[in-house]
Amino acid sequence: MRNDLLIRGGRVIDPATGRDEVADVLVAAGRVARVGRVRESADETFDAARCIVCPGLIDPHVHLREPGNEEEETIASGTAAAVAGGFAAVVCMPNTNPPLDNEAAIEFVLRQSARFGQCRVHPLGALTRGRTGRELAEIGQMVRAGALGFTDDGAGVANSAVMFRAMQYVAMFDKPVIQHCEDPDLAAGGCMNQGLTSVRLGLPGIPAAAEEVMLQRDLLLAAHTGARYHVAHVSTAGSVDLLREAKRRGLRVSAEVTPHHLLLTDENCAGYDTNFKMNPPLRSRADVDACRAAVADGTIDCLCTDHAPHAASEKELEFQNAPFGIVGLETAVPLTIRALIEPGLIDWPAWVACWTVRPARVLGLSVPTLSEGAVADVTVIDPDAEWTIDASSFRSLSRNTPFDGWPVRGRAVLTVVEGLVRYRSAAGERSATATGRET
Repeated sequence: MRNDLLIRGGRVIDPATGRDEVADVLVAAGRVARVGRVRESADETFDAARCIVCPGLIDPHVHLREPGNEEEETIASGTAAAVAGGFAAVVCMPNTNPPLDNEAAIEFVLRQSARFGQCRVHPLGALTRGRTGRELAEIGQMVRAGALGFTDDGAGVANSAVMFRAMQYVAMFDKPVIQHCEDPDLAAGGCMNQGLTSVRLGLPGIPAAAEEVMLQRDLLLAAHTGARYHVAHVSTAGSVDLLREAKRRGLRVSAEVTPHHLLLTDENCAGYDTNFKMNPPLRSRADVDACRAAVADGTIDCLCTDHAPHAASEKELEFQNAPFGIVGLETAVPLTIRALIEPGLIDWPAWVACWTVRPARVLGLSVPTLSEGAVADVTVIDPDAEWTIDASSFRSLSRNTPFDGWPVRGRAVLTVVEGLVRYRSAAGERSATATGRET
């Protein structure tokens, strides 16, 4: 049941319209009914004083593990984690088991999300059959089923001819090709960034060149094909330089970066804690600074979590044998505030844009907005909330995070999806009055 909801007195930031003012937002019948000074009452009122009220956040890079690894995450648990983190929509990667490389697989994800999802789930299809990098998948059929774009995420497409054909074919549907840039021969056997720290720890490294070589090749192919090309989880200063030049030349390229690549370096791996093992690996301080600057100047378009759940038994293996990846949906808001807003690199409107209009434009989604009549996807953030990240309290089925125990500031206190309150924090509970509300 959808009750009318009045979000009162927050700082309303809507990058799609340029709105940035203290105002009320009235939600009725699943849509934004009014923005401004609202005098009438509603079934439920949420006091958003001193909070940011913005369109529902979008995470363009999430692993939900269903089908195949439901012990690590499901669509139900992953979307529960998403709304707890402030996300009204997530884009799920196709490296499931079996992979999302056909029409039926895309339809399965959409059916499951309609039945069990707490937020909107947009699937990506695999570029190649079985994500083997050898033969194109059923791209046209997956577009028909609802795939937003195509990627073999977790593995870069190494064969140049296959990638060239993929770009040509996907361009026919005006969908993005999303690449995990990593040359498999340069990266083979590596488990962290190649550098002085990897030498000191005695661990095989993955050089920055592994990312940059594939990116350079793909930019050449994108120039020849006119394809929309998006770079997943950028991690090196060299990649930033390549992207900046590609944009200057007018190529249809975009990129994303994760909170961990904006906050952590390869030196964090010194304790052999596998929660710091991720792909692409944590890089140098110079790479972190370059990625931060690239968000600030727009070279990197949007933020993402690369939420990658793993069972504790897997992460308890020795560093070289443990899987790559960390969870991130429930910690992304405070971590990106720390990385970008607190140092003064970007302001709140730019931060909101990185999580809303920019990923929507990359993926061809309707641009999220709080304009009257728009679908009511709304996130309310308390920028001053001080709390400590506690992995044991996550809604995700997995706990693999290097940020457990970190004191942070800022968190989502209310997430509304299509007019339904899908998440309210304990602090938000105290500020709300309601009758018959749905959570």
